[in-house]
Amino acid sequence: MRAASGDTVTAGSVEEDGGMSSFAREHETSFWWQDLDPDERSAVRAPLAGDVQCDVVIVGAGLTGLWTAYSLLAADPTMRVLVLDQWVAGAGASSRNGGWCSGLLPLGWDDLARRYGRDATLAFQREADRTVDEIVRVAAEEGIEAGIAKGGYLCTASNPVQLDSLRHQLEEARAWGRTEDDFRLLDAAEARSLIGAARVEGGLFTPHCAAVQPAKLVRGLARAVERRGGVIHDHTRVLSIEPGRVVAEHGTVRADVVVRATEGYTAALPGHRRRILPVYTTMVATEPLSDAFWEKVGWTQRATFNDARRVIFYAQRTADGRIAIGRPEPRSYRFGSGLGVVEDLPGAEARLRTALVEQFPDLADVRIDHRWGGVLGIPRDWTPSVTFDRSSGLATAGGYTGDGVALTNLTGRTLADLVLGRDTELVRLPIAQHASPRWEPEPFRYLGVTVGSRLSHLADDRESRTERPSRVLGGLAERLTGL
Repeated sequence: MRAASGDTVTAGSVEEDGGMSSFAREHETSFWWQDLDPDERSAVRAPLAGDVQCDVVIVGAGLTGLWTAYSLLAADPTMRVLVLDQWVAGAGASSRNGGWCSGLLPLGWDDLARRYGRDATLAFQREADRTVDEIVRVAAEEGIEAGIAKGGYLCTASNPVQLDSLRHQLEEARAWGRTEDDFRLLDAAEARSLIGAARVEGGLFTPHCAAVQPAKLVRGLARAVERRGGVIHDHTRVLSIEPGRVVAEHGTVRADVVVRATEGYTAALPGHRRRILPVYTTMVATEPLSDAFWEKVGWTQRATFNDARRVIFYAQRTADGRIAIGRPEPRSYRFGSGLGVVEDLPGAEARLRTALVEQFPDLADVRIDHRWGGVLGIPRDWTPSVTFDRSSGLATAGGYTGDGVALTNLTGRTLADLVLGRDTELVRLPIAQHASPRWEPEPFRYLGVTVGSRLSHLADDRESRTERPSRVLGGLAERLTGL
C-alpha cells in the first residue's frame, strides 16, 4: 500500500508559521523561479497531515532527495517513497545556483588519490563526466524542458599569473590521463571566440559541462518522481531524524530507510551545526541582451564561464539571452553556522555588476532584472559523501561545495544502489560510505573561514596588480579554508 497522496494546492492555501517567514519565500526572487511556468511557480504540495508508513522517507526535496527518490523508483517501482520539505520542492540551492551541470570535482585529483588511490580517483572522475550526459538523458526521457545546452566550460586567464595557473592545471590533467577530448588550453584568440570577455589571455576548456535552468530541472524532476509513484509533501517541518522514523510537526513517518538530504540547511538540525558549513552566495540576471551584443562577444554555444582567480565568479548565458552571474558573499559565513535571508541584496547587486562590467565593459548601463541569494554546503574535507548504515537504516548524501547540479544525480544513484544492496561500480566510488570530519567548534570555525576568505581576496588583488604569484597569502588561505 502506498503512502498517502501528496495533492497539489495553490500557494496561498498553505498557512505559514513563524518558522517559515521570509526565509521560506526567498527562492521566489530568483530569475530561475520567476522563469517557471506560472502554474508551476505557484504550485505547492500538501503538507504531511498525520502518521504514515513507507519504505523510504527522504528529508529534503532538493536535487539530492529527488534524484535519490527517482533512482529508487526507477529500480523498484513498487517501493513506497516519501519526500518531505520544510518549504516547497526545489526551493533551496537546487533552484538558486549558477546552473552549471559539470563533471568538475570539488577536490583535486592528487588530494583524492592520497586517500583512495589512483584507480578510485579516475573512476570517480569518469562517473562525474558520465553524469552530465545522464542528466541530459533523463531530462529528455521525462520531458523536462530545462534549457539544457552542453556547451562546455571555459576558465579564462585575465593576467599572466592566471595563465600560468591554467597551464599547470593542464599539465596535471595530462598526468591524470585527461586527453584533448577532456581539456584543451586555448590561446587568447580561441578563448575570445568562445566568450569575448575583456582581458582574456587564454583559457582552459572542457566539454564536460552543460548550462541548465536549475529551477526547471528540479521542478521537472519532482513531477517525474510523482509520476513514478513517489509522494512529496511541502511545508513539512521536520523536528527529528531517527532510526526508523522522522518526526515532523504534524505527523510521524515510519520507514525502514531514513535519508537526510538537507545539504546547506543541515545546520538547522539539532546537533548538526559542525557537519556542513553553510556559505552564502548571491546572483543577478541581466535584462535580455541584444543580438548585437551576442554577435560581438561570440558567446554562441552557451559555455559556462569564469576566470582563474581564487574568489570565483560563475556565469552562464541563459536560454533567453541574459547573463546570469554569481559569486560568494564577502560575509559568506555567519557565526555559529547561522541561517537566514541574504541581508544586503543591493550591495550584492553592486558587487556583481562590477564583476560583470569587468568582463564586459559594454554592459556598464545594463539593467539588472533579478537579484537573489542562498546557501550552499561545504564539508570539512571538501569531499562529497554518501552513507548508508543498514543496521539503523539511516542514510545521508551531500557535500558538493557548489558543484551539486550534477553530483546530486551521482550521489542519488549511488545511495539507491547502497539501499538496494546492489554490487555496482557506484558503491565502490570514493564518495560511497565516506564520512567527512566535522568543522572546528566556534569561534575557530568563524575565524578560520573569515580570515581565509579575506586572504583569498588579498591574494587575488595582489596578483592582479603585480602580475606575480602571491604564494604566501594564497598558501595561508588554503590552509585556513581546507582548499
